[in-house]
Amino acid sequence: MADFLQHVGLTALCPHGGQVSVVSTNTRVKAMGQFVAVMGDVYTIAGCLFQVPVGPATKPQPCVKVQWIVPALRIKVMGKQVLLKGSTGICQSAEQIPQGPPNVIMTQMRVKGV
Repeated sequence: MADFLQHVGLTALCPHGGQVSVVSTNTRVKAMGQFVAVMGDVYTIAGCLFQVPVGPATKPQPCVKVQWIVPALRIKVMGKQVLLKGSTGICQSAEQIPQGPPNVIMTQMRVKGV
């Protein structure tokens, strides 16, 4: 199903409210003046306050990155598949423990892909 392409100016959150930001390896294709996100780009998370119980106390276990699993099927930029607003990804802690899917709230609103 067609959905809008992600770009470096997207608004996305981890399941616990941390802010997602993108550093793109794409240096050629832009949408609404910002580079389109592709598989392999670095998605970092800041401000996640998630903690897990450890005995009587808690241990910080914040989300620190997003690992994308399902990109667009038909569109590539510089040989890499692009990411869509509805692409499947998983937020991970520094220990690479899955924390849940990211919530992509807003992307550019002009270019769609499948």
